[in-house]
Amino acid sequence: MDKIPKVLFLSRGSASRGQIAEGFLRALAGDRCHPYSAGTEATTVSPLATQVMCEVGIDISTQRPRDIASLFQDTFHYVVVLSEPPRERYPVYPFTRNLLKWSVPDPEATTDNGHEARRQAFRQVRDQVRDRVEELIETMNQQTKFAKLHAAAA
Repeated sequence: MDKIPKVLFLSRGSASRGQIAEGFLRALAGDRCHPYSAGTEATTVSPLATQVMCEVGIDISTQRPRDIASLFQDTFHYVVVLSEPPRERYPVYPFTRNLLKWSVPDPEATTDNGHEARRQAFRQVRDQVRDRVEELIETMNQQTKFAKLHAAAA
């Protein structure tokens, strides 16, 4: 198995939350992991998600949402499900030992019609996701250190 962990961000549509998370993980972790995002109802990347990520210096314009069924043959070290309970049900991905559930609002579902209000909703989600991705990177670092110590002791 590949020693570099593969991380899947899974949401309903994969137009914004998953794309933002994938972009942050790619930018913050570099080549220490392979990030992916997918949706149960894959659509196109939200232009607002692309805009608010550009505001923090991360270009996600070349990322493409995937349909979750296209990834069932892959093995992921972590699957992070992004959802907004109770409004949304968490999508299910049964093929991982590290399933994380993050409660993150869907900025696409904002009821505010003003462009600036919608952009602000995307910014709030972006900042929340960045914090969670930073925590995930720390978790992966700790598990890697533990695994190396365990291997050295064996």
